[in-house]
Amino acid sequence: MAQRGIQMDQEKLCCSICLDLLKDPVTIPCGHSYCMSCIKSHWDVEDHKKIHSCPQCRQLLIPRPALVKNTMLADLVEELKKTGLQPAPADHRYAVPEDVACDVCTGRKLKALKSCLQCLVSYCEQHLQLHYESPAFGKHKLVEPSKTFQENVCTRHNEVMKMFCRTDQKFICYLCSLEEHKGHDTVSSAAEQTKRQEKLGVLRQKIQQRMQDKEKDVKLLQKEVETITDSANETVRNSEQIFAGLVYLIENKSSEVKQQIRFQQKTEVSRVKELQMKLEQEISELRRKDTELEKLSHEQDNTQLKYPPLPCLSESTDLPSSSTNPPRYFEDVTAAVTEAVDKLQDVLIEEWIKISHTLTSVDVLLPQAEPKTRDEFLKYSHKITLDPNTANQQLQLSEGNRKAKNKRKKQSCSSHPGRFINRSQVLSQESLTGRHYWEVEWSGLGVHVAVAYKDISRKGDKSQFGNNDKSWALDCSDVNYEFSHDGICTSVSGPESSRVGVYLDHRVGVLCFYSISETMTLLHRVQTTFTQPLYAGLRTYGFLGFGSSAEFCEPKD
Repeated sequence: MAQRGIQMDQEKLCCSICLDLLKDPVTIPCGHSYCMSCIKSHWDVEDHKKIHSCPQCRQLLIPRPALVKNTMLADLVEELKKTGLQPAPADHRYAVPEDVACDVCTGRKLKALKSCLQCLVSYCEQHLQLHYESPAFGKHKLVEPSKTFQENVCTRHNEVMKMFCRTDQKFICYLCSLEEHKGHDTVSSAAEQTKRQEKLGVLRQKIQQRMQDKEKDVKLLQKEVETITDSANETVRNSEQIFAGLVYLIENKSSEVKQQIRFQQKTEVSRVKELQMKLEQEISELRRKDTELEKLSHEQDNTQLKYPPLPCLSESTDLPSSSTNPPRYFEDVTAAVTEAVDKLQDVLIEEWIKISHTLTSVDVLLPQAEPKTRDEFLKYSHKITLDPNTANQQLQLSEGNRKAKNKRKKQSCSSHPGRFINRSQVLSQESLTGRHYWEVEWSGLGVHVAVAYKDISRKGDKSQFGNNDKSWALDCSDVNYEFSHDGICTSVSGPESSRVGVYLDHRVGVLCFYSISETMTLLHRVQTTFTQPLYAGLRTYGFLGFGSSAEFCEPKD
């Protein structure tokens, strides 16, 4: 009996929100007690309504009551804790603030099992039995418990909104359909729900189909990743073997040169030492003879009738004439090796440019879409300048090498192998790979706006932009447009404009020319494969002193 009393005390000292022993207990005006933090959180949620209520009895509390700790309850809770007993397990049949509570229950309310759209009331399992047992409630529609189901009631007629006005796209009640919505396209809520479900079904099918397509794309990309990785690994292995072979070849040649130098060193040293030994023998012989002569020179006996014969000098050994010059020995070998290394380095640098271009041109499975709006084009805008070393002598460059004008008198300039000889053309300093967009403003008789490979011919008819397989050009004049490549010309129609836009996607081989005015109009599109970096090009016309000009200008927003 005592244990049962303790159990009952525990239930009384539990917060109906957190279902745990009260912490800093407070008692609100209606008499119910809660943890201070629990009731504060509950009222914080209701602050936007400016009306606060008791979570148990739903009594409205205006204004929001001030909370003061109930010391007596706090002492009781502490005494209960000292007994060492734990709180009774929470009874999950009762509603907490986030649950929908039964509107019929008094005191501590149970969780609602269903809400009735006809009664506009939520019922727990016990109070719902009448709806199941009495024929009078047979036509009532029960739905999942909801705190907002009363929003389905027309505020004007206090009727359940069982109809939908497609004209105004809103739910209405039957009386609304006879009054302000009279003559509108109205259907039952069930019919609208069915139609919407059908649309949702179709939309879901599209979404699921798109998901399947994207999943296929993901698998393709994953396969592409594996292919790229395998290809890269194989290429690394191959390149390592090739470079290892090159290193071996260089080391082998280095060893051969070293052996030849050492052999020649040995030969030359042997020759010099042989000559040195011969000279030393000759010196020794001369010293001996010098000693004999010295002894004779000191002879004092003049009574001798005969002098001893004088020693004879053998033929002298002379050094080669080359030995009198400053020694050079193997300097020519060093020079030859240096020259060979310089040539090899030049070849490697030239080939490395091709290798780097090949690496940057590795394609992926899903290329990016081409720009469609001007803002998208301007994302790829780049500043381009002209290379004076490629400018024909008829061209005068200005505006920081961004403008070219055809002049009657040839310009004074140095000789350079990259200069165009027979056509008033010029290439950009910058090489173009990846995505680029630029615009050209022109005036006069006409211009060629072009792109070309760096190794385009510099003289003759084949050097003209568009007249070879190394350049693509749009001929702009007051009469018409004409596109040319590899000597084939194509007439192009479009609005006349003194400004031309060029879009290049080097990786995917797309080149587009646009007429620029208030709008961008596509004049011509090229789809090909670019095998080298491209350079922007300009060609201007000149006739009887009248010259055209063209300038890389800043694109306008």
